[in-house]
Amino acid sequence: MAIASINPATGETLKTFDALTREEIERKLARAEQAFRTHRRTSMSERAERMARAAEVLEGEKDRFARLMTTEMGKPLAAAVAEVEKCAWVCRHYAEHAAEMLARRPVDVGEARAEIHFLPLGAVLAIMPWNFPFWQVFRFAAPGLMAGNVGLLKHASNVPQCALAIEEVFRRAGFDEGVFTTLLVGSDAVGGLLDDPRVAAATLTGSTPAGSSVAERAGRNLKKTVLELGGSDAFVVMPSADLDAAAKTAAKARCINNGQSCIAAKRFIVHEAVADEFERRFVHAMEALKVGDPMDAGTDVGPLATQSIRDEVAGQVRAAVAAGARVLTGGQPMDGPGFFYPPTILTDIPREAPAYHEEVFGPVALLFRVPDVDAAIAMSNDSPFGLGSSVWTRDDGERARFIAEIEAGMTYVNAMVASDPRLPFGGVKQSGYGRELAEFGIHEFVNIKSVWMQETAPGDLPAAE
Repeated sequence: MAIASINPATGETLKTFDALTREEIERKLARAEQAFRTHRRTSMSERAERMARAAEVLEGEKDRFARLMTTEMGKPLAAAVAEVEKCAWVCRHYAEHAAEMLARRPVDVGEARAEIHFLPLGAVLAIMPWNFPFWQVFRFAAPGLMAGNVGLLKHASNVPQCALAIEEVFRRAGFDEGVFTTLLVGSDAVGGLLDDPRVAAATLTGSTPAGSSVAERAGRNLKKTVLELGGSDAFVVMPSADLDAAAKTAAKARCINNGQSCIAAKRFIVHEAVADEFERRFVHAMEALKVGDPMDAGTDVGPLATQSIRDEVAGQVRAAVAAGARVLTGGQPMDGPGFFYPPTILTDIPREAPAYHEEVFGPVALLFRVPDVDAAIAMSNDSPFGLGSSVWTRDDGERARFIAEIEAGMTYVNAMVASDPRLPFGGVKQSGYGRELAEFGIHEFVNIKSVWMQETAPGDLPAAE
């Protein structure tokens, strides 16, 4: 099986790689197992020093890594540079704070001494997507390696050069061979990896069907998983909102990463009192975005990552229009080479249209009108997904209700949803389970061990289970 790197702006095949053979996979797994025995015994200060060096490597060559991302999956170059910088941030965040997050915690149990210890599990398999080819990996790897685990990366098959570059970063940072390993394999190899006893746990960022498949296989093996899956985030605009800021942010939130982000705003739910004005401003903001060469500094929206993704988005729009939706702007694939699709807004989308419930993974916004806050909350929750949400209001009562009642892992008020190393990241419903980032993320893949130390002759013992 060949793994190909294809430039989505031109359709040109840049490089191909042979998938690893069974023998090569076995050697890498054996090396990772051996590396874990050593890495788990390193001090937190040693790990922190190496993780800080990883941040330095990223920052020192951010332009090279950014160009690699842009040529493999099409994001605008400026966004790719920002992604590398964010990866350096998450490395530094855990280098500086992991020791505190994983420190032993004393528990008052009376005469004896008790503590909670946080110990590594082993090799964590990361099945990662192409849309943020560096960030998705580093947000798993930085806390994972700082916790004493080792990482096995099965990256998306259309970003193999990014996958190999990430392994290079950790190697140059001073981590031992095998502490972080890229496995150039197809999806057909994932099941065998999950079955292997040397793989302790798995994390996946991707589609709901992929997450369900991995969870089922890992569950059979009683292995911990964290799943960050799809999203169809609500972006709610109420009458008290700053409409100009909301409309400009709406365009950015829908078209970030060429519209290919799980936490991109996708469903725009607007109170009917301000719907006409918001619609006018939103259409203007979307039409002002420049679509073109992602290497051009003036480009806002580059190509979709693959031809099949572009064709799927176009098919979702056609099906919505056939069901009765209206196109306010965009709506047709762009002519010429590459996999481009213009910023698009649909309205009057009937509930029976597939796009009403599906995630549209491209720069297509679904615009709805609602009469009140109750309807806004009901429509926000009328989705199988529950990842992020953005609400625009200056009313304290509305804000409190949205925070309490919208079914999502994240709610941002008067701001677009974004990931931040200091905050837990993840969703509910079909958007997955578990959390990445912050203290919650580093605790997902550790053995939370209770320790009881009797310092004197045993007296009354705690009751048996």
